[in-house]
Amino acid sequence: MRYYKKKEAIDKRKADIQPIGESLKALMQAYRLDGKLSEVQLVQNWEKIMGKPIALKTQQLYFKEGKLFVKLTSAPLKHELNMSKSKVVEILNTEAGSNVVKDIVFL
Repeated sequence: MRYYKKKEAIDKRKADIQPIGESLKALMQAYRLDGKLSEVQLVQNWEKIMGKPIALKTQQLYFKEGKLFVKLTSAPLKHELNMSKSKVVEILNTEAGSNVVKDIVFL
C-alpha cells in the first residue's frame, strides 16, 4: 500500500496552480467589478495624484456613468483645471492603468 502520491499526479496538480493576483483579477473581470474598483482607487488617491493644494480645495469627488465630478471651493482653481481638462483626464487614466475617466466635470 502506498502512502505517497505519484510524481505525475503532483506535477499535474501544479499546472492548475496560478498566483492569487491573477485569480483575483480574473474574478473581478468575471463579475465586472474591475472598473468600479479603479474608480474607487482614483477617488481614494486623489490627493496623491493631484497634489495636496488641489486636494485641500476639493470638497467632493464622485463618479457617475464614467464621468468624474469634482466639487471645488476655489473659482480660480476651477477655471485653471477646466483649461487643462484633457491633461487631468490623461493623468487619471494613466494612474488607473485603463480608460476609466471618460470626462471630468468641475463644479
